[in-house]
Amino acid sequence: MAKKTKKIETPIDQRETFVSIQKNFADSDLSVAEKLKTLYDLQQADSDIDRILQLRGELPMEVEELEEEIQNLQVKSAHISATVENCNASIEENKHNIAECEAQIEKYKAQINNISNSREFDSLNKEIENQDLLRQIAEKNIYEMKDRISEKNLELENIKEKISVKEGDLSAKKEELATIVESTAKEENKLRARRDACAEKIDARTMSAYERIRQSCNNHLAVVSVYNNDSCGGCFNTIAPQRLIDIASNKKLIICEYCGRILVSPDFE
Repeated sequence: MAKKTKKIETPIDQRETFVSIQKNFADSDLSVAEKLKTLYDLQQADSDIDRILQLRGELPMEVEELEEEIQNLQVKSAHISATVENCNASIEENKHNIAECEAQIEKYKAQINNISNSREFDSLNKEIENQDLLRQIAEKNIYEMKDRISEKNLELENIKEKISVKEGDLSAKKEELATIVESTAKEENKLRARRDACAEKIDARTMSAYERIRQSCNNHLAVVSVYNNDSCGGCFNTIAPQRLIDIASNKKLIICEYCGRILVSPDFE
């Protein structure tokens, strides 16, 4: 009894194009003609989806950029607010230090009245001078912290104004985008369902090449019909007569030798 030979699946090469899969194109449950028609229908669905996405223009990107800008401004605002809180805490700490210095000064002044020699007098005066110096340093710190708080509060107000403006812009752009999406949602859903139905019929290797060619072309056309009876519908270069016959037969995968797109019969239109 003869053993069945198991077909070995070659891993998909991400650099593969339609040229490299020409030999294996016919190896499918679908006929070549059906496969070409399915690819053409897939391309038409994708082109219609692209047209809908173009209606949205740069709006999705603009919305994303505004959201990111607002988030960054909010992070900056939170950082400044934390700095202000730290400054206020420093002011309170310095006020406490001033109160302690004044208490110490009063204590040392009271002790001067009960001294018995000049040595103790000099020592107490030195302590009073030290405490007075510490009080001055604390007062200077408070002054600097208040200046910094004023500066940071001004910066915070500017950031809040920017956030307000950006949020207004974001709201308007989101509303505009939502209107466009809503007006095209039904058509887009139908097209995506049609696209998925076509994609299910195409093998992974061909789909991989299709997606790659589509992304590499400015107009995103990977499958095109013959233009004006003798030219590629993608790059508009003239097609050789024998290749035109092969295209019309729908029995071969024909690739444009100039742009690498699949060429199909105008009858598919």
